[in-house]
Amino acid sequence: MEISKLDDSVREEFPLIRDADIAYLDNGATTQKPESVLKAVDEYYRKHNANPLRGIYDLSTEATECYEESREAVADFIGAEDAGEIIFTRNASESINLVAYSYGMSTLSEGDEVIVSTAEHHSNFLPWQQAAKTKGARVAFFDPEEDGSFDLNKLKNLINERTKILAITQISNVIGRINDIKAMTDLIHEAGGVAVIDGAQAVAHIGVNVRELGADFYAFSGHKMYAPMGIGVLYGRKELLDKMPPFLYGGEMIESVTKERTVYAELPHKFEAGTVNAGAAVGLKAAIEFIGRYGFEQIVARENALTARVVDAMNDMPCVDIIGGRKACNHHGIVAFRIEGVHPHDVAQIFADSGVCVRAGHHCAEPLHRYLGELSGIRVHSSTRLSVGIYNTEEEIDRFLDVLSGIRGKMGY
Repeated sequence: MEISKLDDSVREEFPLIRDADIAYLDNGATTQKPESVLKAVDEYYRKHNANPLRGIYDLSTEATECYEESREAVADFIGAEDAGEIIFTRNASESINLVAYSYGMSTLSEGDEVIVSTAEHHSNFLPWQQAAKTKGARVAFFDPEEDGSFDLNKLKNLINERTKILAITQISNVIGRINDIKAMTDLIHEAGGVAVIDGAQAVAHIGVNVRELGADFYAFSGHKMYAPMGIGVLYGRKELLDKMPPFLYGGEMIESVTKERTVYAELPHKFEAGTVNAGAAVGLKAAIEFIGRYGFEQIVARENALTARVVDAMNDMPCVDIIGGRKACNHHGIVAFRIEGVHPHDVAQIFADSGVCVRAGHHCAEPLHRYLGELSGIRVHSSTRLSVGIYNTEEEIDRFLDVLSGIRGKMGY
């Protein structure tokens, strides 16, 4: 599948990589930033910088407008009904911790259950493990099949009258498979529970509408979608957020304070204590505009073509095991793999020596690696991962494949 010249030209918008002799294929960890995002952040600090929400002078008013316009842009981007349902955080991890400690701690009781998929990033598992432990609840695991898919009948069998929460990723950061979130949220809603969706690997790669998905909570990070680090988003349904206690306490999250009583601010400010990261929020708005200029039809086509180029070549290579099966359509921009007899860290170092940036380790998904290792009989609890973005090219993929084909030889096989 050929990629259009228009798609190739997008690389010129990224200062760090356009002239660098590297193939950056670690987009699942973080993405590079386009010129438009860098300029937006720079312009904010040069022309509009003040503490948002705290002053009535013009500069503070401008800062507030910039910050709230970013919130509106996020609401439109993910199909939220109201901008007040958008809470700015530092990252997806903080967003999910907010839900676990505010909603989870105030909702769970002894004997209740939280269903967590075994494919979760630790950020959508550890907060639930801790909340359940504190409240005397239980974590039940929703295991995938060996190819990374989920059997809805297994979920039906897990859900019972004590099930309160389902925590699941929209796209696995190890396998890359797009999960049928709507079918899963329908099941948990029928039982009276709520769904917490980790969208960190989705929002830069596919169109997302939280209402169509049936998400009660949806979390993602800006830095994985061409925005700055230090800005994340939690979407929550207003009726749930209204009932939840604050996660952090301090400045700007109050309506009034006396020695005896505190009245909290309205949404979304109830959950945004202290000075906010307005510059990064402005950068997030610019990243949304950048994605919008190309559109998800082009983005999906580009990334799927690159993924297919990788998987098709790997399928012809002996001693290469692709985690999650050998069908390219099940790996949306993410391909994690093992090479027989070579530790993933050694694999990544050989790539690094050749100027190819990939990831090695358990990718903050250790339970998934252990589970799939048990299914396959491969007792390796880590892997090497390639993950593509909008700016990657066929030439970079071929460079990756050329290095990959010689790794076992370099290791003496």
